[in-house]
Amino acid sequence: MPPSPTKRPRRLIVAINPTAAFGRHHGAGAAAAEALAAAGHTVIEVRQPNYELLRREVEREVRAVTAPESAALIVVGGDGMVSLGVNAVAETGIPLGVVPVGTGNDTARNIGMPLGDPAAAAALIVTALESEPAVVDAGRVVHGVHTTWMLGALSAGFDAAVNERANFMSWPNSERRYTIAVVRELLTFRAPHYRVVVDGQQREFDAMLVAVANHTSIGGGMKIAPSAAMDDGLLDLFVVDRMSRPRFLRIFPKVFRGEHTNEPEVHLEKVRSVRIEAPAVVAYADGERIGPLPVEVTVVPGAVRLLR
Repeated sequence: MPPSPTKRPRRLIVAINPTAAFGRHHGAGAAAAEALAAAGHTVIEVRQPNYELLRREVEREVRAVTAPESAALIVVGGDGMVSLGVNAVAETGIPLGVVPVGTGNDTARNIGMPLGDPAAAAALIVTALESEPAVVDAGRVVHGVHTTWMLGALSAGFDAAVNERANFMSWPNSERRYTIAVVRELLTFRAPHYRVVVDGQQREFDAMLVAVANHTSIGGGMKIAPSAAMDDGLLDLFVVDRMSRPRFLRIFPKVFRGEHTNEPEVHLEKVRSVRIEAPAVVAYADGERIGPLPVEVTVVPGAVRLLR
């Protein structure tokens, strides 16, 4: 009897971000690739000096795959690399694996991958390759003429403003950059006025934060949607009403523990599609910049096969 297709050696495209976590895990990609090759798989390492060149080469390698069931894409890095991977493999049937060595790692947390231990993550991927991948949903993000896929969440509010500020800071070259960006943004942030269309129904309100989540967390462990599931065919809309700065400072830490959901200013609901508009607000998806609103997010059930 021939071996099961899931047991055969696979062609693994291993995409490596050398600058993940500000370069602290420089050897992580090589360690992961070595572990995967030692398990008998054919490994194609993809490295480039910047994200855009890496994205293009990964997409070329993915397009060259003729048998999705005998291949997989493994990304080594943080949520930005997850974004790169999802956009390469969504609706192709090619499974996606994550070796998390970034700063946020929200998707890795949600699928149970060990953080900061590339050898352990690679070992789990080797085991996962021996069975059928999990079939999970993804969000299709439409921004003008551009379409982007997200696996985690799209945010458009305070957290996205922090991300935007941090991305334009040149110092410090560490995670402290985001802490400083949070403090600076708190001093100036004003709740925008949003117009949203939720499953065809229009609403208007002022809010500190609007996010559309496919899994539970953003921003390195902010559990914005504790009940979100990646395989329920739905997204979770998360809205935090306008409030005073002292009140926001009291509620904000609760998000990291998922203890914010009973606060009267916090709203969560299951949705299938959301269109978000607001002046001078930029959206981020899986930590990557989408651009100024408006943007529309729609769930696509079963769009991604995930090694978890």
